[in-house]
Amino acid sequence: MEQMTLFDQVVSQPLAARLRPRDLDEFVGQTHLLGKGKVLRRLIESDQVSSMIFWGPPGVGKTTLAKIIAGRTRAAFIDFSAVTSGIKEIRTVMQQAEDNRRYGEKTIVFVDEIHRFNKAQQDAFLPFVEKGSIILIGATTENPSFEINSALLSRCKVFVLQALKPEELKQLLERALKDARGFGNQQIRMEDDMLDLIAAFANGDARTALSTLEMVVLNGDLGSDGVLTVTRETLEQCVSRKSLLYDKKGEEHYNLISALHKSMRNSDPDAAVYWLARMLEAGEDPLYVARRVIRFASEDVGLADPGALQTAVAAYQACHFIGMPECSVHLTEAVVYMSLAPKSNALYRAYEQAKADALKHLAEPVPLVIRNAPTGLMEELGYGRGYQYAHDTKDKLTTIQCLPDSLLGKEYYQPTEQGQEAAWKERLERIKNWRREHEIHSGDF
Repeated sequence: MEQMTLFDQVVSQPLAARLRPRDLDEFVGQTHLLGKGKVLRRLIESDQVSSMIFWGPPGVGKTTLAKIIAGRTRAAFIDFSAVTSGIKEIRTVMQQAEDNRRYGEKTIVFVDEIHRFNKAQQDAFLPFVEKGSIILIGATTENPSFEINSALLSRCKVFVLQALKPEELKQLLERALKDARGFGNQQIRMEDDMLDLIAAFANGDARTALSTLEMVVLNGDLGSDGVLTVTRETLEQCVSRKSLLYDKKGEEHYNLISALHKSMRNSDPDAAVYWLARMLEAGEDPLYVARRVIRFASEDVGLADPGALQTAVAAYQACHFIGMPECSVHLTEAVVYMSLAPKSNALYRAYEQAKADALKHLAEPVPLVIRNAPTGLMEELGYGRGYQYAHDTKDKLTTIQCLPDSLLGKEYYQPTEQGQEAAWKERLERIKNWRREHEIHSGDF
């Protein structure tokens, strides 16, 4: 059998692996951490890294950063996978690190997908981190606050890595077409905006972007002149969806979220679910949709059904925990709930009216009766004089003035009779009637 050469081995690697940045200058994205003079860059360049956790979505450079550190450090570097390792492997590595420490050598242990370790496995690292036998670098896609033991987490600096921006992904794609490690040795013809579409489809994930580019190039048409042409049809076939034409920052993005919002407002669950599916299947971030549904729950449902906000927040949390495609059903539940819930925009109108007055009356003083008086001087000036503690009254109500003088009588919240808000409206009317019957100005005390 013919022996495979090193060149063959390199070319056989996926494009994302071949183009993995070799140093910080090749690294794209995370400028808030790795820009010139930023703390993480300085730690890496000076070989002064301490125990840390890289937290971020897939394909943003967590493992790449660890490999860059491995290439620069004078410490022993151990690459460790939480997927394939158990307590026995951890103890073996820790013993090796302890031996290194006795000989004056630092050991950096990189643990990919550290959230997959259970409590007992994470506890096995703790004493070695505490006494400095190892510098632990963990990578996780899950919130460290929930997935990593608090004792271990307290000894690690958490760096939050962000999804790559479309322009950063496009920069990577352009490099892949020019770099000899990518397709630099081939002549490839494709329209420039197709790179924008691939970048949009990748949704912040560099690995997805490069894998998609590799697929479309491998399926391109090679002409007699040696030029490989990639067409839009090829691009659509490779990703099995025409929805690549959906631009998450363009007009269609806003058209679709508007369609979803207005379908829910119009109590049309069928249309709402359709527009939801259009967005998700086009690669829209489910957390973006979930945030818009949360807004809708208070803006368009409000106290007509207070459970709407709870449902919307729960859907957001579900999307955060499990992601696409599984979370599509949670968003569907929330969208159908919002569509069928009674509607009230009384909270939205209340705030907008109050905001207008707040901006006009920025200098209005807080009434003395509801100011605190932590010092004797403030008491002498009348701060808090005449204040009534509502909990000490029979009806749990008082007549003290809470609005500035210039806004007395203003009514911002005007509840509707939709759903549960009818009960709130009735209660508010009872409160107003009580105050009218017991009207005593705060200055009379």
